[in-house]
Amino acid sequence: MPRAEPDFPVKAPVACDDASALTRPRLLLAAARHGMVQYRRDRDLARLLGRVPLPAPAAAELAELEAAAELARRAGSPLWSSIRHVDLLIALLSERALLAPMERPAP
Repeated sequence: MPRAEPDFPVKAPVACDDASALTRPRLLLAAARHGMVQYRRDRDLARLLGRVPLPAPAAAELAELEAAAELARRAGSPLWSSIRHVDLLIALLSERALLAPMERPAP
């Protein structure tokens, strides 16, 4: 039996900055990690965001979109798309990987 949409406002979870802190089903994360090999910023960000921003703003926007997709998945929404969710996770993890060397302090 499909779950009904909640009749109260649901706040999106705060997007975390640490990719390891994502708590998502293993299958979604495994699919995203495999997809990172074929990630191309210019193609994929243009498709997902409509433009190709710098890595930090891209990661922030992708985190918001992914959090909304996660809410839709958990609510059992018929609008949730597993393909789009995996695409968002691929882009989010890839953008965070680009940012990781920039965020490390110099020795």
